[in-house]
Amino acid sequence: MLRFEVGTDDLLHSRFALSPAFELCSLLHALNGTPPHRALPAHWAARLRPVFERLLAHSELAAVLALQTASFGANFIALPPTAGLAQTWADDLAATRATPPATARADIARCLAVRPAASPAVAEVLASPRVVERVAAALDLAWHALLAPDWPQLRAICERDVVHRAGLLGRRGWAAALGGLHSRVRWHEGGIELPDNSTSTVVRLAGEGLLLVPSVLIQPGTAAFVDDPWPKAIVYPARGTAALWESAEPTSPAALTELLGRSRARLLTALAEPAGTTQLARSLGMAPGAVGDHLGVLRRAGLLRRARDGRTVLYYRTPVAEALLGAGEGTEG
Repeated sequence: MLRFEVGTDDLLHSRFALSPAFELCSLLHALNGTPPHRALPAHWAARLRPVFERLLAHSELAAVLALQTASFGANFIALPPTAGLAQTWADDLAATRATPPATARADIARCLAVRPAASPAVAEVLASPRVVERVAAALDLAWHALLAPDWPQLRAICERDVVHRAGLLGRRGWAAALGGLHSRVRWHEGGIELPDNSTSTVVRLAGEGLLLVPSVLIQPGTAAFVDDPWPKAIVYPARGTAALWESAEPTSPAALTELLGRSRARLLTALAEPAGTTQLARSLGMAPGAVGDHLGVLRRAGLLRRARDGRTVLYYRTPVAEALLGAGEGTEG
């Protein structure tokens, strides 16, 4: 069991962040078939695997994969986020490129001690004086080819999770905020525990707080960081991931689309859980201004209500909207 001992100062200093680099590494694990990561849904794998295979054949991505094992990876390919919820891939890539050569070589040696390089080409990259830049370039290619097109939607899911948990934390405390985080994570007697960990370890946060990072691609487990360069952190599955795997976008009933128009029907269907304008715009690929206009029309029509959670205004469906969606689904076919 891994247990984080939490004090009063830790409650004040704990925070949420996003990690595009961690998501990319998780996706590469899944595409490479590295356990214990869950296989991607069939429609995601069918779309991404040919791209992944082309990258393996025509870039130095194999060297990146050599730095990932089932249980850990080289630190410099996924450094801790420093910009909280504003973290971008450009931030992560800059941090990787700034890695001192000696630090990278120590990371590489640690990985190769567990699993030696599979080919002379990979060994040449990892022994190169320019290894940091070459690995960073391969990561950047993988990001833009595999994850960048889907990142706005994934980011919106993670942001929606943070809004939900931050609200619970403010209203009802840590026990409520951690409830449903994952079956392996619980609040118990003033600490956060991951009961299924193979060893018994107690980590004191010592006033620094805990970093909580929602992830779409970590399924089905969690990750905990207790060693440098990461702060003490837990990466956990974001709420709403299951719906993403089932479909790239919830389908609006045809009758509802005829009644409201496609854009407003999409927005109403997407609000299975409360969300803000920016989150909806990112997840649906719509302009924020257009989303705001449509939300206003739906609210005036009695189909949406809104509530403030901190600095965020959340929209949610009214019973009338739920009835419309149910009726529309019932008329399909």
